[in-house]
Amino acid sequence: MGSRRISRETALQFLYQEDFTIGPEQQHCYDLDDRFELFCSLFQVNKKARDYAKTLLGGISANLGKIDELIGEAASNWRVARIAATDRNLLRIAIFEMIYAEDVPAQVAINEAVEIAKRFAGTDSPKFINGILDAILTRHSSA
Repeated sequence: MGSRRISRETALQFLYQEDFTIGPEQQHCYDLDDRFELFCSLFQVNKKARDYAKTLLGGISANLGKIDELIGEAASNWRVARIAATDRNLLRIAIFEMIYAEDVPAQVAINEAVEIAKRFAGTDSPKFINGILDAILTRHSSA
């Protein structure tokens, strides 16, 4: 498994934990670097995976409003807060990479999210995530 996959999984695990420890509405109110360093020390995160995971987390944190808005637009009949935490955070990671990371092709971001969902999320999650991300890619490409 490549270091970027490990970084994405690390970012997912960190975001998931933060959803249940401080809540999604407060994630912008603390020092991300300190929280992430503590997370890495507690869970012995691979040192090679830390830099890109931190890039993902910083980018998601800085653009959370826009990212969640895109999820809300693409997930008709679903409020972002009602989407399963694993799915929601995988979507955030993939959308950050699709929109803001110039070195990651959109299709790679989508494929990675779907593959990680197969490992960490529910049975229907890979299809759900793929559908949301495809809708966002279509909208973003035509804009």
